[in-house]
Amino acid sequence: MSTRDLYTTAPSTPSWQVPATGAARFSWEYEDGRERLLALYQKGKDKQWDGATRIDWDLEVDPYDPLGTPDEVLTLHGTRHWAKMTEKDKGELRRHYSSWQFSQFLHGEQGAMICAARIVESVPDLDAKFYSATQTMDEARHAEIYGRFLHDKIGMLYPINDNLQSLLDDTLRDSRWDMPYLGMQVLIEGLALAAFGMIRDTTDKPLPKQILAYVMQDEARHVAFGRMALRDYYKQLSDAELREREEFVIEGCYLMRDRLRGVEVLDNFGIPRKEAEELTEQSEFLHLFRKLLFSRIVPCVKDIGLWGERLQKAYLDMGVFDLGDSNLDLLMTQDEEIAEQLDAERFAREERARVAEVADAIADGAARD
Repeated sequence: MSTRDLYTTAPSTPSWQVPATGAARFSWEYEDGRERLLALYQKGKDKQWDGATRIDWDLEVDPYDPLGTPDEVLTLHGTRHWAKMTEKDKGELRRHYSSWQFSQFLHGEQGAMICAARIVESVPDLDAKFYSATQTMDEARHAEIYGRFLHDKIGMLYPINDNLQSLLDDTLRDSRWDMPYLGMQVLIEGLALAAFGMIRDTTDKPLPKQILAYVMQDEARHVAFGRMALRDYYKQLSDAELREREEFVIEGCYLMRDRLRGVEVLDNFGIPRKEAEELTEQSEFLHLFRKLLFSRIVPCVKDIGLWGERLQKAYLDMGVFDLGDSNLDLLMTQDEEIAEQLDAERFAREERARVAEVADAIADGAARD
């Protein structure tokens, strides 16, 4: 079945074209490179994996409760609309919300793949080109996995959210080579990591937990890459150049905050747009969710050297300023450890199954004798 047939509202065109700007840069220095970035490149090579085999796609998923979502997190819960809904309606609502979330993950991963390829093309240093090449493959794998989950397990997709598309557009149109880093590695990837983590840590469904844990293991490296490259580069910029980057971050953070309301879902349930926006803004869960979503972005922005007065004021306005002191390295280490633990559990199950198979074969042979 064509993806177009699964969209709640089919995109007006089959593709989106963003004019490319900026220079493609070649480097003739093949020996010199930053040791820590080359080490990350080696790790990127070592950690490649196949989404078709590492993930257990045979696990069943109820499309009407893909994530085990509690009723309380649904925007309509407790409203007059909720009181009129049947159990079937509530299941359909959970399906739409899960589809909307994972569709934005999917579109964001395609954006990340394109931004990583743009970094390969435009970044001046060969060590950064090497690592970005591994990230491009990572992002392709993530898009493949999210697409398969939506097609095979939920059977529904949502178009890209306007605000996410706007941030991608701003990121890709900018001719400065560091902007794909800033827009994608810091803002979009940082926010996605927090969203992935919240679902990974709350869902009781094994398939989405696997998908999110393994994707986050890769994304932890990507954010580390962005931090390394931008921290080095931003030390060289003037105050005026840093302010330009901070303005981009401020606008991007407001766009990403406003992206998260999911009013498109309520549109499909007949809720007028104005009321849908009011209901989402009244949601206690949404306010908590928004703050958690900036847990990766704010400390990263501070770490790379963008912490001017106007940016700090914007974070105070958003209620996330205090996140600047979060331990980003600890969060990233935990992301990797959770994926490794899932692997250990899977290997242990496989080993037990092999031992049982051998024991059965021995017992069968002894019975025949």
